Amino acid sequence: MFLKTERPSLERLDHVDIKILKLLQENSNITTKELAQKVQLSPTPVFERVKRLENHGYIKKYVAVLSPEKLNSGLTVFCNITLKQHTKEIGNNFIKDIKSLAEVIECYNISGDYDFLLKVLVKDMKHYQNFVLNKLGLIENIGSAHSTFVMEKVKQSYAVPI
Repeated sequence: MFLKTERPSLERLDHVDIKILKLLQENSNITTKELAQKVQLSPTPVFERVKRLENHGYIKKYVAVLSPEKLNSGLTVFCNITLKQHTKEIGNNFIKDIKSLAEVIECYNISGDYDFLLKVLVKDMKHYQNFVLNKLGLIENIGSAHSTFVMEKVKQSYAVPI
């Protein structure tokens, strides 16, 4: 275990901290009491450990993972973007514009043949076409956009390997 004043690293986490993190990744709704039983400690020290892990940034937030299919967003598309020009202002404007698009659920600045990789959720192909023409197409300085359509999710995990 680490002191409050120390900045923890993975090496400073003990086996109980790691087990708590793994259990919370599986089910963030688990109660402190249930968590305490699984790590064989009483609830108070487990609560303190979880708070410490949150305060030190190991746990960013708790979320509900929703079903895109149930919410009419069943088509996943990966879209590679190349910008026409590469200046700080153009890059920052592109990022600002992309963050405003609800269909874009992830955006990565990448190396290689493309500048950005977008993960887009839409209802179907017609809605993706509408997204490309009426939303993505309005963003300035996009040189090209190459789309890859997901046919089947073979593996999807939100867990960080620890």
